[in-house]
Amino acid sequence: MLASDIQKLIEAGLPDATVKVLGDDGQHFDAFVESPSFAGKALLAQHKMVYATLGNSFDGALHALSLKTSAPR
Repeated sequence: MLASDIQKLIEAGLPDATVKVLGDDGQHFDAFVESPSFAGKALLAQHKMVYATLGNSFDGALHALSLKTSAPR
């Protein structure tokens, strides 16, 4: 899986988000996601929203995803 694939999945599921995904080994990635949809939500809820956009991507294609999420200030 490519970082650009993950970015597209997140952007499709959270169309109001600004997304940046880094990673070069095909299995471990860092994602930075900022979305107005996160406003007033706990960090865990924000992460669940991002993971929901990825569907079954963790079934073999994606091993680890480090998330940093926030609402715009």
